[in-house]
Amino acid sequence: MKLYNLKAGMNPRRVRIFLAEKGVTIPTVDIDMMKGENGTPEFLRMNPLGKLPVLELDDGTCISESIAICRYIEELHPAPDLFGSSPAERAVIEMWNRRVEFEFAQPMSAQFEHLSPFFAGRIEQVPECGAYARSRVLKTLGWLDAELATRRFIASDRYSMADITAQCAVLLGKNTGVPVPAELANVARWWAEVSARPTARA
Repeated sequence: MKLYNLKAGMNPRRVRIFLAEKGVTIPTVDIDMMKGENGTPEFLRMNPLGKLPVLELDDGTCISESIAICRYIEELHPAPDLFGSSPAERAVIEMWNRRVEFEFAQPMSAQFEHLSPFFAGRIEQVPECGAYARSRVLKTLGWLDAELATRRFIASDRYSMADITAQCAVLLGKNTGVPVPAELANVARWWAEVSARPTARA
């Protein structure tokens, strides 16, 4: 196997943290988007969308969505499980991971894409979309703060894939001008714990 990686990317970081939690090491190839390496014919054969990460299997099969990659690794290395150990727990973690992805991670990515000078000239930026996305991020953080008043982590009282998704989105926000508001004590408590894990800098 070979993992094609973007060092600063939110979704590649999800996979790296997941692998680190599993104690799994995969040979990694860093792709330089500034140089357009994700737009070469060779890369586009692996992922026609030109996005990262991509996991290339030994038989040439390419998996190019971060959650799909993590699910594949979970099948190969079930312990410690990060998607749940029972039908009910797996469903709850899936529910929370999708909530975090759709309500938090995607708007966080959108505000960055539409408001950051980094993407100027690379994509069609719509500042109004970026401003709306930021407002959604802040609304979702308020909702998560209320949820985290009742449990230690996002989906339950143990660390899971839902936490990995959320912590990567929070880190993107810290780096792009959308930090966690100081008054959200429960999110701050959760962030302090997940960011202190040995895998957080994977």
